[in-house]
Amino acid sequence: QVRLVESGGGSVQAGGSLKLSCTASISTYRPYYMGWFRQTPGKEREGVACIYRDANDGYYAESVKGRFTISRDSANTLYLQMNSLKPADTAMYYCAAQSRGSGGSCMREDNFDVWGQGTQVTVSS
Repeated sequence: QVRLVESGGGSVQAGGSLKLSCTASISTYRPYYMGWFRQTPGKEREGVACIYRDANDGYYAESVKGRFTISRDSANTLYLQMNSLKPADTAMYYCAAQSRGSGGSCMREDNFDVWGQGTQVTVSS
């Protein structure tokens, strides 16, 4: 069973940047698509960004367009570059993957079958 491990979270002031990484435990794992979700206490988990296998560009929530960039490298590590961070971006961030290519929107959490444990991002004003 593949596992996803996130890293790169932390605390930053508003306007700052962070880069999250997500690494799969199996180097040959090639999911159909991967994404980043975030959740704050008492709220539902929301899709932040996602990217299809072999794609160069991703899809983004309106709230992060122009500030966040999702990417994957040849080692199948997923990244989320977050710039111009706002206090509203404070959340637990999760990496997720859809393994089999069953399709559906890559911004919907119920289309993902593998999840990481999360990494906390805190943005202070």
